[in-house]
Amino acid sequence: MYKLLIADDHPLFREAIVRVIRDAFQEAEIFETEDLDATLTLAQQHEDIDLILLDLNMPGVHGLSGLIQLRTEAPTIPVVIISAEEEKQVILQAVTYGAVGFITKSSPREQMTKAIAQILDGNIYLPSDIIRASDTTKRSGSRNEHAITSQQLETLTRKQLQVLEHMTRGESNKMIAYNLNIAETTVKAHVSAILRKLGVHSRVQAILSTSDIDFNVHFKRVPRSGD
Repeated sequence: MYKLLIADDHPLFREAIVRVIRDAFQEAEIFETEDLDATLTLAQQHEDIDLILLDLNMPGVHGLSGLIQLRTEAPTIPVVIISAEEEKQVILQAVTYGAVGFITKSSPREQMTKAIAQILDGNIYLPSDIIRASDTTKRSGSRNEHAITSQQLETLTRKQLQVLEHMTRGESNKMIAYNLNIAETTVKAHVSAILRKLGVHSRVQAILSTSDIDFNVHFKRVPRSGD
């Protein structure tokens, strides 16, 4: 049975997210708080909480300060940001500061359910539509300082390219395994190889660094036998 804590100062939103969780995880134990102090207190009283869903804007929270304080005072409890914020840079910073994912409040109910399930399954969730979208800086011609080069992508086999493409969609290892009809252990091996070949240290870095890649172009360059 999962234990989840919803930290948000809007009663109507808490009620809505409780319904989403109840429908997907009927036996889940759900706690609710409306400010950072109460959230910290509850987290320290219940160290076995499986996930905290933290709003970026509520009493006691200024930007990512609440996340940072939670990661400091309750480091064993995963925290996912759930916010109306949709700025790519904020999402990136949240993951950098230790969030296991970022769910936008505008997400459809089904997408929220899948995101929470993916995180509880031990994976990171990012809103792929926002991550892949070009921001104002990129439209002005500036390059992503962490961008992956074509030469690095050419070191990947066809199967690794397929796995990477599914990663950029925010899919978990289990989902990738199902979609590509391969074992989950095989997916994990491919992910490790992808990170090594691209010179990145985490799944999130790989996703962010390849957010503007046209995979169809690279698939054409790799022979079908290159799995």
